[in-house]
Amino acid sequence: MSELDKLFKRLDLLLDRVQTLIPGPTEIDTEPGYSAYRWLPQGLEVIAQFDRVDQAELLHLERQKNLLYRNTDQFLDGKVANNALLWGARGTGKSSLIKAQLSEFEDRGLCIVEVPKSATNQLFEIIRRLADDGRRFIIYLDDLSFEANDDSYKALKACLEGSLQPQPGNVIIYATSNRRHLMPESMQDNLDSSMVDGQLHPSDAIEEKISLSDRFGLWLSFHPFTQDQYLAVVEQAVQARGMKMSDAARTESIRFATQRGSRSGRIAVQFASYWESLQ
Repeated sequence: MSELDKLFKRLDLLLDRVQTLIPGPTEIDTEPGYSAYRWLPQGLEVIAQFDRVDQAELLHLERQKNLLYRNTDQFLDGKVANNALLWGARGTGKSSLIKAQLSEFEDRGLCIVEVPKSATNQLFEIIRRLADDGRRFIIYLDDLSFEANDDSYKALKACLEGSLQPQPGNVIIYATSNRRHLMPESMQDNLDSSMVDGQLHPSDAIEEKISLSDRFGLWLSFHPFTQDQYLAVVEQAVQARGMKMSDAARTESIRFATQRGSRSGRIAVQFASYWESLQ
């Protein structure tokens, strides 16, 4: 055996040892028989008992419910459907409405994969793996927002549009955010805008921030509840716990919301739990 052959043999042995120390690429296993998954650094984790939300229980969201239901229905039928951004006031039902899609369409084969914001830079790999599965998936990005120095939004931006790798027909992205444009907006951005021939030209910073949310084809806005709407949700939540909506409960629920500075479905449900504990 020549010296060169010996060298190659020693290199092969060295590579074998290195491969045992360094794990290979993560494989995503969409285990059959389940509909809900959570993305973890090591791959997908099955959510055996997911949070079932009845769409009918989401009050004062008729327009949002109808539009998202129609979009999901078209997606499952293989028709044209849009990636959706649900944005607006906190606690107003954005996340619950996405969860309700799974409860509504699970029997038609819909699956949901919850992906944390910290993993948005892995979206290409996640989507590539899901494309090989015969089922249809919603990628669920909850409470999505990016800071000014956070470049991970670029992966999401490319996945939505702009990449040579197209979004497969069996994957759609639904995201929630308290921000309409997903990124912070500063006064300086507006000051950097200019007037040209009587027309306002936004600054490059504003254009960059708007361009991300613009790539969602469906925008659904959620606004704070009026007091009457809030009380209607409180009554539903109180009755669901086997109690009556008394005058005392009504008065205390208004005080409860005032202390938190918000009227929303989340606050209403929290009050119902608090009221039940007092009985």
